[in-house]
Amino acid sequence: MARTPSGPPPAPVVQRLRIRYAKRGRLRFSSHRDFQRALERALRRASVPMAYSAGFSPHPRISYVGAAPTGTASEAEYVEIALAQRRDPDQVRAELDAALPTGLDVLEIVEAGEGSLSERITGSVWRIELPGVPLDAAERAITAFLAAAEVPVERLTKDGVRVLDSRHAVVHLVCAAAHQAADEGPYAILRLVVRHGTPSVRPDDVLTGLRRVTDLAPPMPPQVTRLAQGTLDERSATVADPLLADRTGLASLPR
Repeated sequence: MARTPSGPPPAPVVQRLRIRYAKRGRLRFSSHRDFQRALERALRRASVPMAYSAGFSPHPRISYVGAAPTGTASEAEYVEIALAQRRDPDQVRAELDAALPTGLDVLEIVEAGEGSLSERITGSVWRIELPGVPLDAAERAITAFLAAAEVPVERLTKDGVRVLDSRHAVVHLVCAAAHQAADEGPYAILRLVVRHGTPSVRPDDVLTGLRRVTDLAPPMPPQVTRLAQGTLDERSATVADPLLADRTGLASLPR
């Protein structure tokens, strides 16, 4: 005879909220698991009436979408939460932001409309700063990388070493700017647009690919920031705001 949990069933979901948050400063070094723990604590502190799963080990209904790798900053991380009581999204944003540590900053919360948030996020835009790399060296590496039919790189995963084609995922890659200060020396700033896949190619994979095709090796650690996530338009190398449909009440984003 199958066991069933004692007590009443969990309260039903009456509202879903979609959250855009940023990882800034030292908090870019927090892992996805670190953020999960911080968010769950902050939701409790802010008294957000979370909906819970059924079963012997109920957990708050939280869906994470495309988390940035540890060590990268981001202005466009997304998560969806399910509530057992309706709340004003702006009030939840203010209270949740106050409960999270500085550097994990809640930028916007909207009530979820129709459709899946994860299906709206098919690409990312990144800014990569390369301290110590002159503009001409960065441009040579980019030209060689984009000219290649494929640039395989290795990544260590929980299932072992996997080989990814870092070139195939890149929709757009340019040296957007360069900077040189007397006390800093040169550094190049790249703009990278990638399409998401399984597994998704990350900025560090592209940097590994650049090193493979031209031996480009920044003398100092790169500074990587995700600027945007959303529905990818490959012709313009841009991504559409994934929360636009929720704000406007549209069933889907424009293509």
